[in-house]
Amino acid sequence: MEDEMLKISLPENILQPLFSVSSSSTLDETLEFLIEASRTPSGRLDLGSKNILSVVLQLCLSLSYPLGREILLLSLKLLRNLCAGELANQNSFIEQNGVEVVSTIFSSVLLDSDSDSDYGVIRMGLQLLGNVSLAGKAHQCAIWHQFFPARFLEIARVRKRETCDPLCMVIYTCSDQSHEFITEICGDQGLPILAEIVRTASTVGFGEDWLKLLLSRICFDESHFPLLFSKSCPDGTSGIFENAEFKDDLFASEQAFLMDILSEILNEQINEITVSSDVASCVLGILQKSTGVIDSVSGCKSGFSSGSNAINVLKYSLTILRDICAQTGQRSSHQHGSEDVLDLLVSSGLLELLLCLLHDLEPPAIIRKIIKQDVNEDGAASSSSKSSPYRGFRRDLVAVIGNCAYRRKHVQDEIRERNGILLLLQQCVTDEENPFLREWGVWCVRNLLEGNVENQRVVAELELQGSVDVPEMAGLGLRVEVDEKTRRAKLVNVSQR
Repeated sequence: MEDEMLKISLPENILQPLFSVSSSSTLDETLEFLIEASRTPSGRLDLGSKNILSVVLQLCLSLSYPLGREILLLSLKLLRNLCAGELANQNSFIEQNGVEVVSTIFSSVLLDSDSDSDYGVIRMGLQLLGNVSLAGKAHQCAIWHQFFPARFLEIARVRKRETCDPLCMVIYTCSDQSHEFITEICGDQGLPILAEIVRTASTVGFGEDWLKLLLSRICFDESHFPLLFSKSCPDGTSGIFENAEFKDDLFASEQAFLMDILSEILNEQINEITVSSDVASCVLGILQKSTGVIDSVSGCKSGFSSGSNAINVLKYSLTILRDICAQTGQRSSHQHGSEDVLDLLVSSGLLELLLCLLHDLEPPAIIRKIIKQDVNEDGAASSSSKSSPYRGFRRDLVAVIGNCAYRRKHVQDEIRERNGILLLLQQCVTDEENPFLREWGVWCVRNLLEGNVENQRVVAELELQGSVDVPEMAGLGLRVEVDEKTRRAKLVNVSQR
């Protein structure tokens, strides 16, 4: 019925060229035939030579919405196929004002969207624009100038995965090689678009990698993570650097989601991404603020749910810092200097914070059993220890410290000066609450001792005194010996006689 009504209302100069290239008698069957033909390079080239693209653009403008929704969806799908890698069709699309046609369609759909079919139209239109944008700078400029910022913002507010993925593709493809567009998307008009994209993805998820590519470009390459993190809070202000009392609603779910994605991106591309000093300092600031949740968890019998935004922000800030510290030799990308990012973090109090957090935690379960036995013999126990806010918290603290200490003597020395050696030796144990704690503990101790005679002597004396029993020393190729001349304990290589 819809097809018959459209045939009556559509002009002959649109219908005739379409019917002439197919044996179908209905518009929808004709479009389906052309869609199938456009799946191959030769088919796209042939249809382009017959001016089908121009005719379909006219068809799109002639359709009323929502009456012609299904025909419009088929038309956009055909245009998308025609512009898939076929430069002649991509050029024709721009020359025929195709970008403006798509923008006009979106205006109608966004005003009257009440079904998944409406969002399917937007998705198809964005995929079309994505194909066109791959043709080059002129095509990207045409799209950007038509859609930025208002139309992009409208689409970003659509809480649908089907539209979020191709929107990220269009924005990323248009801006990736353009300093002008990157500056705009990171500016006052662009950040709200990115914040809405983060909000949509945190609500409905995402199915393609375009979001991660876009966020990596913005947050790491361009170092705009601090601004986007702040904008991702619904009221636009995170308050993370204010001296306000901690509250569990200090962080929004969008901010926790952003930290999660960036942690994943950095871990996947740890050798390709360079984190700037601005981004690293921001993450440290977030960590410092989020540690307030530990007191809240310890003071609440029921604790916090695993979905607590503050706990998730705490967790992801630690994993991001773990990977930043693993990038040994990386230098700050800040244009005003080349200060080592890790050294900047250490000088800003990272080690002091991590050691304090680790010290304040109740010991691992196996050590708690030993302490309990001693308490039964000696008297009372201290109840000032704090609970872990999430499973694996202790392991994450040890992992960051271990990566910090890798071949950095001043870090090794600071840990010793802060009485952290015994504390870290106690982490070389298995613990059900902290998977892989033993492995990270051994890695940390290995880095703590490597090339540091003072630290080796402290460990040797602790083991000789019976203050700590660390069988993992043998796994590191070390054993304790007493120097015959000085009568002081020392660690030596197992291979030494």
